[in-house]
Amino acid sequence: MSLPRIAIDAMGGDEGVRVMVEGAALARRQHDKFQFLLVGDEARIARALETHPNMRGASEILHCEDVVAGDELPSRALRRAKTTSMGLAVNAVKEGKAGAAVSAGNTGALMAMSKLALRTMPGIDRPALAALMPTLGENDVIMLDLGANTEADARNLVQFAIMGAAYSRIVTGRERPRVRLLNIGTEEIKGFDRLREAATQLQQATGLEMQFDGYVESDKINRGEVDVVVTDGFSGNIALKAIEGTARFVTDLLRNAFTSSLRSKIGFLVSRPATELLRHHLDPNNHNGAVFLGLNGVVVKSHGSASAKGVANAVAVAARLLEDNLTQRITHDLAELGEDGLRVAPGNGGATDEGSQ
Repeated sequence: MSLPRIAIDAMGGDEGVRVMVEGAALARRQHDKFQFLLVGDEARIARALETHPNMRGASEILHCEDVVAGDELPSRALRRAKTTSMGLAVNAVKEGKAGAAVSAGNTGALMAMSKLALRTMPGIDRPALAALMPTLGENDVIMLDLGANTEADARNLVQFAIMGAAYSRIVTGRERPRVRLLNIGTEEIKGFDRLREAATQLQQATGLEMQFDGYVESDKINRGEVDVVVTDGFSGNIALKAIEGTARFVTDLLRNAFTSSLRSKIGFLVSRPATELLRHHLDPNNHNGAVFLGLNGVVVKSHGSASAKGVANAVAVAARLLEDNLTQRITHDLAELGEDGLRVAPGNGGATDEGSQ
């Protein structure tokens, strides 16, 4: 089965062309059906392609020298959408020249350009940034929003839950993913009004392809007990960075402990298989590729510091979402939304507004 080609913002990220082209080449070695539109400086991309013969017949170059800076304001980047490698990669999706876009550049700029070019899907008020994180269970957990919206009301949270569940069904294979709202406790009285209102709507909804299990606290996100964690972008971004920081702390702590003495070094050699497994599990490159859900098109954000392996994973995420028709799945699930909100079981009312606990 052939896939629409994937537009790569070859200039984005900490290392730009070299890593982005190498990552795309690695992805194609794993899946030879991938085709690419490489957007960026033609001379630099051509030089990078010389060491990847598997890419020559699978790639087209769209020349562009202008790059969105990592610290550039989204509003300023948006004005240069038609001249930057990021903007042209997203526009290729809009014009049907590519099925998806992948960029390791400025997250805020990428969201702004994607939203303007592709627009949000009917029934979705705001797109959300979703990513996979490792767990102790068999499947990764999807968390959203991770920074696209600093605030979210109950309606937004319900839409995030629907989009996250659709994404989870693709990556986990579960027919009814376990969905929970991030909260400061699992009791029904906990949290802001918007959280409790969203919980009530999801509990009373009929026809949604998910298993809504109420609330989850941040220390349970990676336990393998939930498939989708839903929150606003402010809380989600803080939780994500706390988890990533803890992972780095644990690996650095182990490294220091195993090099502190001769006895520790011997212990490291004995336990090396276990520590290598831990390192692999915590390596962010193995879970690279956040997705802007809710747009009329697929856009994947690679971490700016991702290695070639990380970029390859981001490309694979984009391809899988194309292959499994993510936007169609979300559209189907949104059919369960009425004009005034979710369809609920007869006799069920809405949430009351009693103030947060």
